[in-house]
Amino acid sequence: MRSYLARAYQLTNTSVLHHAAVPKSYTDRLGRKLFMALLTLQGLGAFALITLGVILKKHAVAHSVMRPRIRHEINRAGIALMPMFFFIALALGFLVVSQTVAALAKVGATNYLGSTMVIVIVRELGPLLTATLVLARVGTANVIELGTARALGEVEALEALGIDPVHYLIVPRVLGLALGIFSLTIYLIIGALASGYLFAFLQDVPITPGDYLKQIAEALGWLDFALLALKTLAFGFFIAIVTCYHGLAQPLRLEDVSRVAVRAVTQGVIVCVLIDALFIVLYLVT
Repeated sequence: MRSYLARAYQLTNTSVLHHAAVPKSYTDRLGRKLFMALLTLQGLGAFALITLGVILKKHAVAHSVMRPRIRHEINRAGIALMPMFFFIALALGFLVVSQTVAALAKVGATNYLGSTMVIVIVRELGPLLTATLVLARVGTANVIELGTARALGEVEALEALGIDPVHYLIVPRVLGLALGIFSLTIYLIIGALASGYLFAFLQDVPITPGDYLKQIAEALGWLDFALLALKTLAFGFFIAIVTCYHGLAQPLRLEDVSRVAVRAVTQGVIVCVLIDALFIVLYLVT
């Protein structure tokens, strides 16, 4: 029986297109790029469905092996990045929050402070910035590690031992990235809002901490918490899918790993922007 990875690769084998002669006309080249993009989208969808199937089917398999691996991925995609996100939260608070608070105070529009902070920081900038930074830091590492393992034949060795590579290599990374991005987003939002008010207070902005927190609390609704959780989990899941797909689903040579890593990060950013746009539509219609 063919493995999950073999089936995913069969669905998305674009090697013929990659090695085909470059079309001479711009329309032919655009059509070739579009067709390759559709094949990549098909491959990502197939790989995502395969991963979901493995998560649901084998969630109770090999707990003693999988739990340490999941904890390791959560630590790598979450706890280990907290010092960097502490700096990012301070920078975001100084560059965005404090300047916004000061600008609204100058024009006498502090009544809109809470809704502005919720829209800019909680709904948009916090989750998207977190996902982008984790993609650049952990997503790139996933592509390099899995691509190197595939190039050196380690994946085939796991299959020869009867170990499912998707369950052993992909599932911990999916869960780790999803939970890590969710936690880091909350950490970044709280840190940015707190440090932003601190910097605004140093600029003698006439608003008390109680009024500041009250406006933000009144602007937040249950929908913001629900969609924030869904958005961050979706970011983590699809970042893991994109990076693991490029690192593991197709056979690679060692010299291809760096090129594939760049492609995976680019596609990961595009996927994050598309997910964010989808949630903007959900905010508007609800």
